[in-house]
Amino acid sequence: MLIGRLLCIITVLGAASPVRAQSPDTILVGGRIITLDERSTIAEAMAIRGDRIMAVGRASDIRKIAGERTRVIDLAGRTVIPGLIDSHIHAIRAGLRFGREVSWIGSPSIADAMGRLRDAASRIPKGDWIVVAGGWTPQQFTERRLPTQADLMSAAPNHPVYIQLFYTAVLLTPAGFEKLGIKSDTDVPPRGTIQRRADGRPTGWIHGKAPTITGLYNRLSPPTLEQSIEGTRGFFRALNRFGLTGVIDPGGYNLAPEQYQALFRLWRRRGLTMRVAYSVSAPNRGRELADYQTLTRFLPMGTGDDWLRFNGIGERVTWGMNNNPDPSAADKEAYYRIGVWAAERGMTLTMHWPQDSSVHHLLDLFDRIDRTVPFRGLRWSVAHLHDASLTSLRRMKALGLGWLMQNRLYFANTRSLLLHGDALARTPPLKSAIGMGLRIGGGTDAHRVMDYNPFLSLRWMIDGLTVEGVETRNAAELPTREQALRIYTAGSAWFAHDEQRRGALMVGRHSVATHHGRRAYRLCRRPLQGAGSTRSEKARIAAEQGRDHAYDDDHIAHHSRSGRGCAVGRHHASGVRRLLAGT
Repeated sequence: MLIGRLLCIITVLGAASPVRAQSPDTILVGGRIITLDERSTIAEAMAIRGDRIMAVGRASDIRKIAGERTRVIDLAGRTVIPGLIDSHIHAIRAGLRFGREVSWIGSPSIADAMGRLRDAASRIPKGDWIVVAGGWTPQQFTERRLPTQADLMSAAPNHPVYIQLFYTAVLLTPAGFEKLGIKSDTDVPPRGTIQRRADGRPTGWIHGKAPTITGLYNRLSPPTLEQSIEGTRGFFRALNRFGLTGVIDPGGYNLAPEQYQALFRLWRRRGLTMRVAYSVSAPNRGRELADYQTLTRFLPMGTGDDWLRFNGIGERVTWGMNNNPDPSAADKEAYYRIGVWAAERGMTLTMHWPQDSSVHHLLDLFDRIDRTVPFRGLRWSVAHLHDASLTSLRRMKALGLGWLMQNRLYFANTRSLLLHGDALARTPPLKSAIGMGLRIGGGTDAHRVMDYNPFLSLRWMIDGLTVEGVETRNAAELPTREQALRIYTAGSAWFAHDEQRRGALMVGRHSVATHHGRRAYRLCRRPLQGAGSTRSEKARIAAEQGRDHAYDDDHIAHHSRSGRGCAVGRHHASGVRRLLAGT
């Protein structure tokens, strides 16, 4: 049992190199190595040379191969797992403005959320925007209510403030309305609505669908390229603190081709701390095929290196099929042509589809494309499908498709969940999908619609509880802790064509990175803090501070493609215990 012990995540980073038959640089002993190999081995020790795992096994055997210069690290009962991989996160888009945004992720109350705004107001010049771009829900607050314009004014009276709730609503201060020039509904296209009190005065809330909310966000002052580069660096550091070592970015909605430049510049500067596999979407409605042909003319599938790699097209493959439960024959024909074109070029394709009731349109198209140009082996996938039926999942399995599954229902309110009726007990049917051998990748879909903490997603997989503590799946559809970990490691790596290099702690796989040219591994030394959370409380990560904590912001800042640093997170006891107890 691991109750009371700290989870330390060994970051799986480093460029490819062969394992040499020499003494290891470092050995880890005195803990539990959750290898996630085919036999579910839990080893006592691990040896690492360079950037590769050299040996995994009994501590006595590993100690025998240590040389005079080998560093021996005593884990003191701690647990090592492979680095986590979010298989569906909008990391590129999140990084663009990350350095200029305030996060309400993990905030337990409106009072705390306002405190974060107040802190931001103390360091942001008067008159400049304060922005919360999403990743929160009123269900997370102890007050169980939405913030008000008065709340914002008390926290940041001298700033325009923008608060986004998913893709459904935005809360602005009066200065925000003035800065965006919003006086009536006609100033919030398309079809936005200003919520008003009985006397006609605005409450501060603007409601609309995704195009409306996206349009509002895009009217905010854009960051410079250097700000976006630093924001991307900062966002990746934040993900590192959660034990994430890789992301698959689906491109998709609200990400223009030129906005990839911050990521590319950071990669060229050898500043990535996260392995990134990315997709591209066509920017122009009605010209999708021509756009793809132009964007990929000199970008064949798999272009890149261990840190940055082109991973095909999606998640909005065409505009006509995106979020359209009743596509026309013309919409389907356009999609078919692009699917055939992608399959002919060996491209991976991922497609956003939220609801099972209409996914037959997409699966019928995939079946038709596969009969024209077989795509099995190209690792095509359907993203979301939060209420997937067994029928749809079986069709996906038969077509060789994978399922990119996220914890979107964790933020679902109780009223919306009740609409599922009896099907809620198997929403989504994770255990059944695992049983049928369907490829599954774990993720969050962060950061506009979900918290990017992977341990929330992992915990939701194994207990099925929403942020309010409502059960969404019965015991028959709850995977084990090991199955959940596999989904978030090797399962996700499969969608990046990388499961043979990462996702498990095995000989020859990527290992911990080195620091400042020396084989140093930064491990937590203090016991777990913050035990005693409720079932619906979030597992949070705090930046490590003080001499006894070997990983802080400065260490994370020195991650690079040359292999410096490692990511270590500290979590609330409930999330860690639920995940690892009994493994």
